[in-house]
Amino acid sequence: MQTQESVLWQTILGEIQLNISEGNYKTWFEPAELIEINDEQVVIAHPNPFAKSQFEKRFNSEIENVLKNNGFSKPQIVCVSKKNRLNKKPSEAVVIIDESRKQSGVNRNNSGLNPRYQLENFIVGGCNDLAYAASEAVAAHPGTRYNPIFIYGGVGLGKTHLIQAIGNEVVNKNPDMKVLYLTAEDFVNDFLDHIKNKKPGFENRYRSVDVLIVDDIQFIAGKEATQDAFFHTFNALHQKNKQVVLSCDRQPSNIPTLTDRLKSRFQMGMMIDIGLPDHETRCAIIESKAKNFDIDLPRETTEFLAENIKTNIRELEGAINKLLAYCEMQKIEATRDVAAGLLDNIRASIPKHISAKQIIKKTADFFEIKVEDLTSPSHKNSRERQIAMYLMRSELRLSFPKIAQEINRKDHTTIMYGVEKIEKSIKLDALTRDHISAIREKLYV
Repeated sequence: MQTQESVLWQTILGEIQLNISEGNYKTWFEPAELIEINDEQVVIAHPNPFAKSQFEKRFNSEIENVLKNNGFSKPQIVCVSKKNRLNKKPSEAVVIIDESRKQSGVNRNNSGLNPRYQLENFIVGGCNDLAYAASEAVAAHPGTRYNPIFIYGGVGLGKTHLIQAIGNEVVNKNPDMKVLYLTAEDFVNDFLDHIKNKKPGFENRYRSVDVLIVDDIQFIAGKEATQDAFFHTFNALHQKNKQVVLSCDRQPSNIPTLTDRLKSRFQMGMMIDIGLPDHETRCAIIESKAKNFDIDLPRETTEFLAENIKTNIRELEGAINKLLAYCEMQKIEATRDVAAGLLDNIRASIPKHISAKQIIKKTADFFEIKVEDLTSPSHKNSRERQIAMYLMRSELRLSFPKIAQEINRKDHTTIMYGVEKIEKSIKLDALTRDHISAIREKLYV
């Protein structure tokens, strides 16, 4: 006789099967196993960590909709890996999940935090090491170090991961602290709801927290009433030594419709940027992602991916997911040739191979000087020349003698000195980091 739980599971499968392709159904749902279903949560086991991760990203929302249609008010989908259950009984697996939540001392759903974003799984490289170090300091001493902390950079470079990791680290160390993460769009919508419908509790919601984390703060620009509300919220928190964490796609001074008083507030703590990941950082991200799925990628595959996907981390992770999913289904090794064939459409969207001459020209154009100024024997424009050297070394991994040849220098020790000088400057000077990030973006447009 079928139990009520198994009937409901069959209902879920039946409705899902109508909305997705047969291939997706067989790949992701047939191997899945229902562990437990009750009024609070549905626990589903998957063959391995990779299948679990892909299932969560692709189908959790669809299953939630089906459950809502079948009488569940706030269904919660919990995915586990069969590989990690270690042959425990179903009830034991659920207890482990629940206990890990209890140990955090907070309902993370109310905080808006995603527990996947942790400082320990953030890949640190030359492009983000200062932002990471500052985030560690803020998480260890919220409200006293770098308040506010303002992290800015382009799309898909890890800003959301880092600011949420601050919140998660605060919760881990101080379970009684109240942390709230939201996007600027959420804040705008909440404020409009408060104004239009005279909905109470707006001020208390934001001013009663110990740590307020707002993502993509640039979206409040141009909205005068919202900016005014955020200004007073910021002041109330700052005066009580409560931590404010902000992310943005650019520096406050470069947001034209942001009020001067907010620009001033955002700049009063620590402003720090995240740049495009260099080759070594991209390799580390790829290896870390693969290890999360218990897969050891061949080094040549890692190098291939890192060499061909340079725009941002989000695109890089998407390519890794696609490759690992394909190899998992086909039961084959993720070789370089497989990656090259599978990711051909991604490679087509990547600019042609960057050359040393292109780097020199883009650098000259950025600083509004002539190419000859970078390649001439003159000591003029030495700083700009050193940045071009650094980019040739970091992006193309050219040897020092080869870089010397490209800029008409006989002694490659001069190149070594120039590259080392820029490497040190990146760690200390925000303007140098901004210049290099901007030139990199122009290289890969």
